[in-house]
Amino acid sequence: MQIKQLFGLNAGAKLSLEIMWDFLSLITATFFAYWLRLGFGAWHFDPAEWMAVGANIAFTLALLAFLGHYRQIIRYIGARAIYIVMLVLSISTLYLFAAKFALNIHIPTTVPFIYWMLSAILIITPRFLIQGSAQAQNYKLREKCLIFGAAHEGRLLAQSLKAGNELHPVAFIDDKGKFHGKTISGLPVGKLSDIPKYVKQHGVSKMLLAVHGTSEARRKELISELEPFAIELLSIPKIQDILSGKHKIDELREIRIEDLLGREAVPPITELLDVNIKHKNVMVTGAGGSIGSELCRQIIKSAPANLILFELSEFNLYQIENELKAQYPDIPLIPILASIQDTEVLRSTISDHAIHTIYHAAAYKHVPMVEANPLAGIRNNVFGTANVALVAAEFDVKKFVLISTDKAVRPTNIMGATKRFAELYIQAIAELSSGTEFAIVRFGNVLGSSGSVVPLFTKQIKAGGPITVTHPDIIRFFMTIPEAAQLVIQAGAMGNKGQVFVLDMGQPVKIVDLAQKMAHLMGHSIKSRDNPNGTIELKFSGLRPGEKLYEELLIGDADTKTQHPRIMGADEAKLPFEDVVLLFDELNRLLLNHNAIGAKKLLCKAPLGYAPSIAV
Repeated sequence: MQIKQLFGLNAGAKLSLEIMWDFLSLITATFFAYWLRLGFGAWHFDPAEWMAVGANIAFTLALLAFLGHYRQIIRYIGARAIYIVMLVLSISTLYLFAAKFALNIHIPTTVPFIYWMLSAILIITPRFLIQGSAQAQNYKLREKCLIFGAAHEGRLLAQSLKAGNELHPVAFIDDKGKFHGKTISGLPVGKLSDIPKYVKQHGVSKMLLAVHGTSEARRKELISELEPFAIELLSIPKIQDILSGKHKIDELREIRIEDLLGREAVPPITELLDVNIKHKNVMVTGAGGSIGSELCRQIIKSAPANLILFELSEFNLYQIENELKAQYPDIPLIPILASIQDTEVLRSTISDHAIHTIYHAAAYKHVPMVEANPLAGIRNNVFGTANVALVAAEFDVKKFVLISTDKAVRPTNIMGATKRFAELYIQAIAELSSGTEFAIVRFGNVLGSSGSVVPLFTKQIKAGGPITVTHPDIIRFFMTIPEAAQLVIQAGAMGNKGQVFVLDMGQPVKIVDLAQKMAHLMGHSIKSRDNPNGTIELKFSGLRPGEKLYEELLIGDADTKTQHPRIMGADEAKLPFEDVVLLFDELNRLLLNHNAIGAKKLLCKAPLGYAPSIAV
């Protein structure tokens, strides 16, 4: 019977085979003990001896069953099970000695000792062989991995994985010299330079990070050091979550590009976070989008009196409302399913709920999509913004914050031009005497937002490629969504006259490098002339209509420091409200006539700095 067939039997059949084998082993051990001691032809049993031998075998099997030996799964047999077998066989041997003297039967003194040794070999050896076969088969089937971190967390992880059926650890990797060359939990401990050796030797495909005791800066540095090896990186939960029972140690999560590119967080200034939110009625437009939803998550932490979720997408609205409701059941949420172009809904919402603060995140932002649908982009981004701002001023909303973009700086596409137009409108209306304080916050790409390259690259890598990059030299600023949302709230608290605030986005990132790092973190290497054995291909598709090689955050060079180290105030040119209204009226006429070409030409003439990549 093959090992696979043996494992495939039902529990009853396995138990019957195990008991039958032990029964035959005990009989064989008894007879062989006599034969070895007396010779094959010189022994015979009288009825008393047969009775003693039979009773001993029955007693031994019953004792094994009583002590739970037959409840043990053989492929996972451990030291305790072997101890029970040795104990029972020792008692069985003593039984033979007792029978010899009590029943006065012929059992040579050496026979019980030979019996003990033979029965132990016959019973224990097959169990170890089955366990070894199971482990060998399991080793072949399981994915091989390395564990970074040979300290307590790493050891716990190794033990947990060994007991499982999916990943098999083959070694520890550690940056501490005191562990190098040692063996821990049966696994060798190597250094970073040993990784290629283990990959080649065992076919390692994953590296598990068990390093939550280190600082965030060291963790990022470590991920950066491991990324070039092109092994999929996974992280274990925090030790506090494991100890509290919230997570298990072998619940692994992917290392995200945010973990590599994200910066050390600057603690927020609490007064700036709370001033326009705490105990106030707050409305977020575009509440279900990437930025809008994260704004809602950050806003609700500051305990608003009510949070009004204004969103056009039913699905997005449903998702963010349910997420927030589950986490903050005591804070009233008011979902409004409507467009920012619907003035009457805006009026009734702002009036009925006595809105104090508006964060205006609703916009069409996908550059190629807006480029292909210019009238929709203008209608939503320009006139939608004007709608919200006008109604806010009409009902004396205390604070209005426009979420803008780096694409509004010297725009080369319709999306950027519409956002710059929206900025001009907010700057102009802020100059009028009004009870509303207006502010504009401008920043670049956020990691993982809808329409950004990160989700696209993730999808392409999981599909096996190719990864498509528009141009080998294209660069972008990136920031994590939570950091961007927190900074937006703090920047908005500082503005009152239409000031433009720019978020410090750090160093720009080359998109090719971003794609390569993401591929490496997910266990792939880039195929190229220098690396023909790479597992995934990188293709350049060419710049899309309206796309820049690089983005800027400031129109001019002037910027002023604020009380937050990552927020700058930009001193930029404004237009009088009358001039902006004239442009609006002309643009509105073109929209009513569905004149897309005329609308584009007007955007080119307007003082937006708009220079389309293709002449209109």
